[in-house]
Amino acid sequence: MQVKTFTGTSSQEILARIKAEMGPDAVILGNRTYRRNGEVCHEITAGLDRAAAENSTPGGTPPSGWGEWHKEWMQIKDQLFALMKPAIQLERLTPRQRVALEYLQREGVSDAVAVGLYQRLLAEPGSSVLECLCSMVPVKAWGADNWGQHIHLMTGPFGFGKTTTALRFALQLRRDNPEAHIAFVNADCLRGNGRLVLRHWAELSNFTYMEAPDKNAMDRALQATADADTVFVDVPGLGRGNSMDQWRAHMGLDVVDAATHLTLSPFFDAMQTEAFLQRYKSQGPGSIVWTKLDEAVSFGSIVNIACASGLPISALSYGAELKESLAPATEPLVWRLVFKRQLPGQNA
Repeated sequence: MQVKTFTGTSSQEILARIKAEMGPDAVILGNRTYRRNGEVCHEITAGLDRAAAENSTPGGTPPSGWGEWHKEWMQIKDQLFALMKPAIQLERLTPRQRVALEYLQREGVSDAVAVGLYQRLLAEPGSSVLECLCSMVPVKAWGADNWGQHIHLMTGPFGFGKTTTALRFALQLRRDNPEAHIAFVNADCLRGNGRLVLRHWAELSNFTYMEAPDKNAMDRALQATADADTVFVDVPGLGRGNSMDQWRAHMGLDVVDAATHLTLSPFFDAMQTEAFLQRYKSQGPGSIVWTKLDEAVSFGSIVNIACASGLPISALSYGAELKESLAPATEPLVWRLVFKRQLPGQNA
């Protein structure tokens, strides 16, 4: 086993370094906090199984036993943050900051995010909770100004609304620019219902529609839509052991001018959502679209995933209708959703 000890001024900073240097398979072996020259220092020892480090390949099949290692890592990480929580001295915060932090924890914001927010508030006296949160949760609104890539890959688990999100994205582009030439390439054409819906709305809206179940068909579709202003690719759902980068390489989409938009809903627990994120996150520009928000009861996971992935939130989707049911994300919309449970378009 490869063992390394990290020291730093905060546990969150050290955990980020461990993940960056040793990868997600690293296991916490020990931790301690001590004072040096009057300052608090944190020390964490992490280990990485050599066989796992040598046998795992980027984007490839996880090595044998990876699931148990990952489960153990998650348990140790939860225990670590449980030990850290008593060190959060809420009395050091202003009443307004304290109320906001306690509310976020009740809404399902993870211990890691809560500790990170607490440390930012202490490091920046006088700053508001929203100022710190905005620096932790990136937002980049959907639209041609922010997302000028030629191809947009719409991906996500089955049933999360990636196909309807693609249509909503396209309809907004058409609203902003009625002359825009928009095309759809359906790579998820084995699912009958989604296929029919996409083809139907593409025909109604005068969008180019093509199907590409394999690489040869994808090559032909991309050639045929080369003059389109925007091309949306409806990506099939990926099973366990597969990754978005693998699929892109297989289909010849790993070197094109493309952005990947991952649709998620705030219904699943942290472990399941993290698994989705690892499976569907891709290299290059990308975003997260939160869907089915009208069916959710809390929105803490939106903050957790943004902090864990570093991906900006591009849009908020709600309701069953294709029109007037998606809003490009802005910081006020995101934080009204998190703190007030207020959907876009609703009155305060």
